[in-house]
Amino acid sequence: MCQWFKGRGGYVLGFLAGFGIVALALFIQVQNHLEPCPLCISQRMVFMGLGILFLVHAFVSPKSWLHAGLALLEVLTAVGGAGVAIRHWWLQAHKDEIIADCGVGFDYMFENFPLKKALTLVFRGSGDCAAIDWTFLGLTLPQLGLISFVLFGAYAVFLFRARA
Repeated sequence: MCQWFKGRGGYVLGFLAGFGIVALALFIQVQNHLEPCPLCISQRMVFMGLGILFLVHAFVSPKSWLHAGLALLEVLTAVGGAGVAIRHWWLQAHKDEIIADCGVGFDYMFENFPLKKALTLVFRGSGDCAAIDWTFLGLTLPQLGLISFVLFGAYAVFLFRARA
């Protein structure tokens, strides 16, 4: 198998993929004049977190206890991102049952509410989160995000086992 998918190169590739997905989301946003909802922003933050974890992991020895710890953290972060994507997808699937309330913006929430309240508002979602503004091959952005998070989790396990 290609060495880019194993070892340090594999972790650098994971870093580039994480930030590449965010760059693609920003391109789609600008190209289509879209406003991201709080759950979209949350998923982008998780992708960036995964990218940073993969980059840090590239510099950790496979014999170090950090190797297993970072692998676990990568998988848990991917699972958390998948949870956000599933919640977002659920809101889109039930948009007819949700009150069309756009709610307050992401920045406003974190500037004016305590962290616990802001996070509650983010994950509750809003009318913005239920809107389907863009699709690719019939898949919405949260569905594509979910697929990506599952692949990141599987890739983290693959890299861990390849270096162990």
